[in-house]
Amino acid sequence: MRMRAPTLVVAAAVLTALGISQADARQRDAGTESTRQQVFTQAAGTYHVPQKLLLAVSYLESRWDANRGLPSTSAGFGPMHLTDGTLSRGLEHLAGGKGDPRGDLSRSPLLPKGAVNTPKAAKAGPDTLHQAARLTGATADALRSDPAANIRGGAALLAQYQRDLHKPFSADPSSWYAAVARYGGGGHWFAGQVFDVLRTGASRTTDDGQRVTLAATPGVRASAAADNDEQTECPPGLGCEWVPAPYQQLKPDDPTSYGNHDLADRPKSQKIDYIVVHDTETPYQNALDLVKTPTYLAWNYTIRSGDGHVAQHVKAKDVGWHAGNWDINSKSIGVEHEGYLAQGGAWYTEAMYRSSAALVRYLAGRFDVPLDRAHILGHDNVPGVDPAHVQGMHEDPGPYWDWAHYFTLLNRPLRASAGARSGEVMILPDYGTNVVPYTGCDAAAPSAPCPPHGGGSIMLRTEPRDDAPLVKDIGKHPSDGAATMSVYDHSARASTGQKYAVADRQGEWTAIWYLGQKAWFHNPKSRRLAVGVRGVVATPKPGLESVPIYGRAYPEAEAYPSDVPVQQLAPMQYSFAAGQAYAVTGARYGEYFYSKTYDTASQRVVRGKLKYYEIQFGHRVYFVKASDVVLKPVR
Repeated sequence: MRMRAPTLVVAAAVLTALGISQADARQRDAGTESTRQQVFTQAAGTYHVPQKLLLAVSYLESRWDANRGLPSTSAGFGPMHLTDGTLSRGLEHLAGGKGDPRGDLSRSPLLPKGAVNTPKAAKAGPDTLHQAARLTGATADALRSDPAANIRGGAALLAQYQRDLHKPFSADPSSWYAAVARYGGGGHWFAGQVFDVLRTGASRTTDDGQRVTLAATPGVRASAAADNDEQTECPPGLGCEWVPAPYQQLKPDDPTSYGNHDLADRPKSQKIDYIVVHDTETPYQNALDLVKTPTYLAWNYTIRSGDGHVAQHVKAKDVGWHAGNWDINSKSIGVEHEGYLAQGGAWYTEAMYRSSAALVRYLAGRFDVPLDRAHILGHDNVPGVDPAHVQGMHEDPGPYWDWAHYFTLLNRPLRASAGARSGEVMILPDYGTNVVPYTGCDAAAPSAPCPPHGGGSIMLRTEPRDDAPLVKDIGKHPSDGAATMSVYDHSARASTGQKYAVADRQGEWTAIWYLGQKAWFHNPKSRRLAVGVRGVVATPKPGLESVPIYGRAYPEAEAYPSDVPVQQLAPMQYSFAAGQAYAVTGARYGEYFYSKTYDTASQRVVRGKLKYYEIQFGHRVYFVKASDVVLKPVR
């Protein structure tokens, strides 16, 4: 592969003599090919960047998507994620839910304040977009909105970085490692993942219908690895940074006033059962400013969109205030991802997916967390603690998070394990073609349709027909239960990887048990939205008309010592009636972590004998007492 290097070096010298912008102008004057694959080929040839390398860099930045010309969380545009340093993004709704993020009813509601009350614009980042404009002669507007111009701009930048580093214009991608690292912001993790994509190859259809393929190059090698900060808990080579969340008493005379997380001793004190996936709804730097605020709340990790950089804030042994349910908080690790639920999947980047998957694989292996959708939860899958708190629970990361791709990166690809007529199904639409007509992506016009984009959720209806009403959620919509098509309203949605008991079938339609009712979706052989799986379902014990469900799996009253207040078990407002069945996704005994003061000496972990089953009851998981149900295997 190196034999072409002398020719490329000579060509690079010619480009320098002509001026890169003149070379780009000649390319544009000659006409641009119509497909994105051809544009990559053309741009690579013009700037003498290895074509596969250009494709791999773009894949890590955008998965080759155009993202409708909209800016990313770091003000980047197009397939090459050219960043406009003149733009900034303000704080949005990281704390926008109405719920208490701590979710501990033994304490006063947590109302975060501090940085969240003084929103500030994100700091301007590198201005690679205008640099690319100078190199290519294209306008800034063209680089934002025209994918072909954007790809040429990215190729020109890589060529310039290689020149600045005094490296040869070799056909061997390995000689471009330093330029790739610079393109990704200087991090070895980003460059390493580019070379991993080169080794494995990739192929997909983009958000605007372009089929792009990168053939595998198994022998290519990267030259360096990222080092983790010593304090972090991360897999080797991820390049994690330690940005600690402050644990401090806020009022000298009030030991119950402290922030912004709880010290603990997990997994010795409690098993870690869940990893919760969030999105920040704010730029990365704002998220870091918030987690460093003592009066705010803390989670364990934040992942940057543009390059997949990971910052850790709270040790895994300690408990973050992130999920809105104290039972889940005390048994989970929270991972925030820079992004916006309503941006249609834009800028949930491949770099971020890959670093998140590497982190979650490591954490799941270390703490024995099952790699399934009942334990790798979205924030939108966490139950409310009681009926009053259902409506205020958060909805992130939302329907545009690509769970199927994420689980493939976790080395646990989602697939059928039983025939199509099984009594249990797993939701598994094709992300790219599963375009649901959501509304609410534009805050200025909440009833306007969202731009078409693939997604991982499906809509559920009261009858087996496309024009039937959506199923109801009396917790999310207490007045009438009526669900909407808002991108923020998950009350009539099922998400990729979730498993449900089958309630009925009619022709190409399948009904699942969902929030106490039959919920229908169209599931034809030609375009499956769900696949059959083996599993176990729970039904009420014979003789019981219905059984209560709970948002917390807490111990029986007799288990509490005298110095710990008994936590009342409040049944939810939903009905789990005789004749219904729900997929069982886990089992555990009641447990409660009592932590109320800055001094940890008063902490207690209360363990009971009351056994619970976790079930997929709606979009969120809930719990039932084992003594109330019987289990039945399905195949």
